[in-house]
Amino acid sequence: MSKIAIVFHSGYGHTQRVAQAVADGAGAELIAIDADGNLPEGAWETLNAADAIIFGSPTYMGGASWQFKKFADASSKVWFTRGWQDKVFGGFTNSASFNGDKQVTLQYLNTLASQHGGLWVSLGLPPANTKAATRNDVNNLGGSVGLLVQSPSDASAAEVPQGDLDTAKLYGARVAAIAAKLHG
Repeated sequence: MSKIAIVFHSGYGHTQRVAQAVADGAGAELIAIDADGNLPEGAWETLNAADAIIFGSPTYMGGASWQFKKFADASSKVWFTRGWQDKVFGGFTNSASFNGDKQVTLQYLNTLASQHGGLWVSLGLPPANTKAATRNDVNNLGGSVGLLVQSPSDASAAEVPQGDLDTAKLYGARVAAIAAKLHG
């Protein structure tokens, strides 16, 4: 079984709930970036030992949170040694709006993984885009590059739509399966 780590920032708990669903699907260890943009002790060692790393950030003002960006900038120390070369990567984001420019955040996460020489895993699920589709359907937001999640601004973290949580679990399982093929 591959070692998978999810490094994420969550401002209000919604992205943390999504991270847990991804972890449930991937059998992954969660690493939370705190409100000051710092990782807990031992987190860099966990990331370095992982076969796959999944990035997670809310989308704020059309991009990843500054706390996540602080982590990304700090990862340049690993970049200099090519320490994450050929690892499997994935990513997810959450915003209050259906669009909310989440695609920009996913492109940022994908670029970060690519700069590290990583192999990016797409969502790999068809969109639920029929008239009969609901928020309870898998991939109801129609993502493809990675996992997209929408949580209304007045909803608690407990109210993340079930379809998004189900999609998150499936995405985690996909990343784990690909990591197992490549590194297992």
